[in-house]
Amino acid sequence: MTDQKQKNSSREAFTQFLIERGLRKTPERFAIADKVLGMKDHFYVESLRESMERDGYRVSRATLYNTIQLLIEAGFVRRHQFDGQPAQYERVSPKEVTNHHHLVCRKCGKVKEVKDAELIKALSLKRYRTFQPEFFTLYVYGTCSTCQRKLKKSNG
Repeated sequence: MTDQKQKNSSREAFTQFLIERGLRKTPERFAIADKVLGMKDHFYVESLRESMERDGYRVSRATLYNTIQLLIEAGFVRRHQFDGQPAQYERVSPKEVTNHHHLVCRKCGKVKEVKDAELIKALSLKRYRTFQPEFFTLYVYGTCSTCQRKLKKSNG
């Protein structure tokens, strides 16, 4: 499916989500949803707000946070909290589970997504007696190669 088709399909599903819950279908919600559905990387709410302003669209922080929460409930966004940093969000496809883990540098805060086929397979095969998993995410904390080089340089 092309990015535009997937975005349109997601927009239709978000519209249906709002209808089912009796929520208003406001232009602000759709502008935010469209922007988020076009995102490829993790983002902060503040960077989303700045991006929308650059595009000439002003929305309040409250509207942004409320809409992000709706997108989380609808299954289009996941919230991540990495090592005391402000919350980051990532766009996900409700129809397509993309399990991955995150490498988080404790020095600079950089986050890298990693897909490890062996780990995904092992976790996917894991069964729990009273629990049906939907997806997983794993955070691995350490020091990125850039920060390792800087540390080596300053100590060397």
